[in-house]
Amino acid sequence: MNRRMLLVSCMFAAFTIPLVVRGQDKGKDASSPNFDEHIKPILKQHCLKCHGDDKQEADLNLQSFVSLLRGGGGGKVVEAGRSSQSALYRAITNPDDDARMPPNSPPIPKPKIELIRKWIDGGLRESSNSKSMVKPRDLAFKPSAGADGKPQGPPAMPVGLPAVEKLELSRPFPVLAMDVSRWAPLLAVADQDQIRFIHSETELELGRLAFPEGEPHVIRFSRDGAVLMAAGGLPVESGRVVLFDVRTGKRLAEVGDEIDAVLAADLSPNQRLVALGGSGRVVKVYSTTDGTLQNKLTKHTDWITAIAFSPDGQKLATADRAGGIHLWDANSGGILLNLAEHKAAVRALDWRGDSRILASAGEDGRVIWWDVVDGFPAINKPNAHPPSRPAGTYGTIPNGVLAARFDAAGSLVTSGRDAFVRVWNTDGNEQARFKLKTGIPVSNVMTNQGTTVISGDSTGKILFWKTKNE
Repeated sequence: MNRRMLLVSCMFAAFTIPLVVRGQDKGKDASSPNFDEHIKPILKQHCLKCHGDDKQEADLNLQSFVSLLRGGGGGKVVEAGRSSQSALYRAITNPDDDARMPPNSPPIPKPKIELIRKWIDGGLRESSNSKSMVKPRDLAFKPSAGADGKPQGPPAMPVGLPAVEKLELSRPFPVLAMDVSRWAPLLAVADQDQIRFIHSETELELGRLAFPEGEPHVIRFSRDGAVLMAAGGLPVESGRVVLFDVRTGKRLAEVGDEIDAVLAADLSPNQRLVALGGSGRVVKVYSTTDGTLQNKLTKHTDWITAIAFSPDGQKLATADRAGGIHLWDANSGGILLNLAEHKAAVRALDWRGDSRILASAGEDGRVIWWDVVDGFPAINKPNAHPPSRPAGTYGTIPNGVLAARFDAAGSLVTSGRDAFVRVWNTDGNEQARFKLKTGIPVSNVMTNQGTTVISGDSTGKILFWKTKNE
């Protein structure tokens, strides 16, 4: 049992008495509980013997609102707006019977846990007249000047690409990655040892690029649409990032020389840097002009699964298979923030166009909109793609989210193991959903006009859904 668990070890000795919520008979809003009316009675009934004015186990006094906020010997026990990061809430919801509080007792009844969660997430209000301690945030989408990368002249489209013969495969290759040009009706799609160019309006194939490096795990257009980055390789053999001229298909640069496939990568907005990572647990940042290593970022403890430069070029976000997300200074490589919320592998990172919001999606079923000013999860969807349970099945049903991409207007498109592709507006509310008949969607984008959602699935199919009339 760690020290923070000890802080609350005596807080919930017995929960056999029905919960009494004061004030509900007076028309109080139970959706915004406060300390005086809702939380203090619970603490007084079950906790103050060990954590009151007379006795403070672990230097923790819960007698008053002020002393509760102060915490104990191990630090704070509640974090305004974040029950998932509060020692109190984590102790009473721990899935491990030996670690969960109260010890050697049945789990706390769900209504009481839910009340405590609402109080913490609602901002730790002291009384019914108190304001939330979660500061208000202006998260409106505001495109920054010059961040769009609009090209001078006609946007890049492939013309006269070298002929690349389509490979005959024994089984379909899943669409591991795709991207759409911000300025042209052009879609790039991963295929085995190749990259396909598809017209995003006619849905016709325009040509192919050879990628003999192996499986393309990441595909990204530059912000002006003139350069295509492809990253991947052969598992346990080699990995590399390649930059292509979109118009001609010519190779412009080759970056990295890994001993395993590159699983995550991104091209900086000014096209001067490439960041890559994979099973080596290290993020490497290279110069695209001469291929020299600029920075090695070594804070991750598991495989690197997602990498994304902010549109303004100032920040670099990286994620790993253990759920860790770190925010770095894109130029110096200095650590800026650690974003702790995911409990399983993070499968996708993407920046909103104004560089204010970072979206993450993971195998724990969460989709999070992070405010990168202070690393707060401004919008948190813990079960964004809830799975249906087939008749006769038992146990945990996978609800992972495999892809997440913003469109130019700030809407977010996600794909999940529930076989749905969902579109979320800037407030985090679902505005559209699309169901796959077969397979699982593993990649997705929204067209540059914001009229069509495109998804690639586990069976190699590419699906187009209209979201509005052009």
